[in-house]
Amino acid sequence: MKTLLLIGIGAGDPEHITVQAINALNRASVFFVLDKGQTAEDLVRLRLEICERYIREPAYRVVQVSDPQRDSSTPSYTQGVEDWHEQRAEVFQRLIEDELAEGESGAFLLWGEPGLYDSTLRILERVRANGCTGFDYEVIPGISSVQALAARHRVPLNGIGQPIRITTGRRLTAADLDNVVVMLDAHCAFQAFTQENLDIYWGAYLGTADEILIAGKLADVCEQIKHTREAARQRKGWIMDTYLLRRRLAPDL
Repeated sequence: MKTLLLIGIGAGDPEHITVQAINALNRASVFFVLDKGQTAEDLVRLRLEICERYIREPAYRVVQVSDPQRDSSTPSYTQGVEDWHEQRAEVFQRLIEDELAEGESGAFLLWGEPGLYDSTLRILERVRANGCTGFDYEVIPGISSVQALAARHRVPLNGIGQPIRITTGRRLTAADLDNVVVMLDAHCAFQAFTQENLDIYWGAYLGTADEILIAGKLADVCEQIKHTREAARQRKGWIMDTYLLRRRLAPDL
């Protein structure tokens, strides 16, 4: 039986790696790295750095393949994601069949936490549904950007006796604003709520040398976050950011 290890590697700091993840790294014979192109080469470099830092015996292979790009012009977002996942499933199946020998363990080093806004688990189930069943997989949890954000801003995620909601920018609504963490927000959805009495705790490139943190009343720091975010994206060619929105308990006097 072939084994795949889905290893959460944290939000960007190589020291986010857990002991369980280090042990899993040292079990793997092959590491599969999806290359998103030159603009995101930092993401590949970090994965290679983690291997070099934590693997005790360098007798492993790295197989790097191009990551299919989601077609953002598809009218239906859901259909666009479905098509993208199918393309990825084809790539994953080729890797499992051609690059992993019987009895070997292969690993995907997954940004953040494999169970939170990561598609790998769904794609592997799709690979199985497509007829490739000669493998099993394990999930090694990681530190998510949500956890890293709270730690860097030194704030608890939930209020006393209150729930916490995690959503994406495209699904953020006024009903969420009491206490919500937002991920995958390419269009700064928070700017629609500056009239609300909210605090924001925003972070980009969390855990890396390029980390940026901004916090304050949303109405006061909204434009600063937008300009900072766009400048960083232009400079690096990509951006990963996360933020916490929280309603203030009492209106400002």
